Amino acid sequence: MSIRYDGKVAIVTGSGGGLGRCHAIELAKRGAKVVVNDLGGSVDGTGAGSDAAQAVVAEIEAAGGEAIANGANVAKYDEVEMMVKQAMDKWGRVDILVNNAGILRDKSFAKGTLEDFKLVLDVHLMGSVNCTKACWEIMREQAYGRVVVTTSSSGLYGNFGQTNYGSAKMGVIGMMNTLAQEGAKYNIKINALAPTAGTRMTEGLIPEEAFALLTPETVTPAVLFMVSEDAPTRTILSAGAGSFAVARIVESAGAWLPPEEQTPEGIAAHWDAISATEGETQPQMGAEQTMKMVGLAMEGLGLNNG
Repeated sequence: MSIRYDGKVAIVTGSGGGLGRCHAIELAKRGAKVVVNDLGGSVDGTGAGSDAAQAVVAEIEAAGGEAIANGANVAKYDEVEMMVKQAMDKWGRVDILVNNAGILRDKSFAKGTLEDFKLVLDVHLMGSVNCTKACWEIMREQAYGRVVVTTSSSGLYGNFGQTNYGSAKMGVIGMMNTLAQEGAKYNIKINALAPTAGTRMTEGLIPEEAFALLTPETVTPAVLFMVSEDAPTRTILSAGAGSFAVARIVESAGAWLPPEEQTPEGIAAHWDAISATEGETQPQMGAEQTMKMVGLAMEGLGLNNG
């Protein structure tokens, strides 16, 4: 089975270099028409320029593909709207959105400023919200859409000095979880990439030998799969060095405590049962947690829930 995107239009943000560039080039190789979006700034988000995006477009065109460059700042909704309009004016549809744009302002929480925190949230989280919002109605009307948000192990598991980045990267998971439900009847699927790659954002953080294995090319296949016709939805796919894994948010089976033990001391006394990994589940919607908690209580109280 060959996965292709003939007749599909893709927007890839932050695709002037690194992972985004690789995503854009590979989508184009498989038939997609691509909007190469890049603000052209440095890793910390300062500066701007169109050279990087134009170079990727030239590379795609040289290989026989179709692409246009766009310099929208994803943190500014009016610019994002114009980017989507540019795609619609040129090709008449938007099928695939890869939210890849990002910046770093790494500092410990004690030393970091709130201004930097907000800026990182604006680019990673609100940038993903802005781009997805601008494409959402188009995808609903055409009854087709594939969206990827970019999360990170820093958000899923934590990483020293990246409170701002980790908060934003966990935020996009909350966005994905709900949009997967809202988009289901319109054939809109949304997934998350948790990449490990040797890019300018990770240079100097990873040993040289390992860095050589962590090429963007070993991550991009995960994106290509997640934006395909038969993609899953609401999946966190980790990728790096040619290895792939699925990350999940699970909840323990839990335990009901009788009224006299519904105290902090009671929780402490029953902690092993409350936190046991046996019987863990992966809830598909928030209401499942409520139903489970009530079900445990009714069982504990001996009430008939029929």
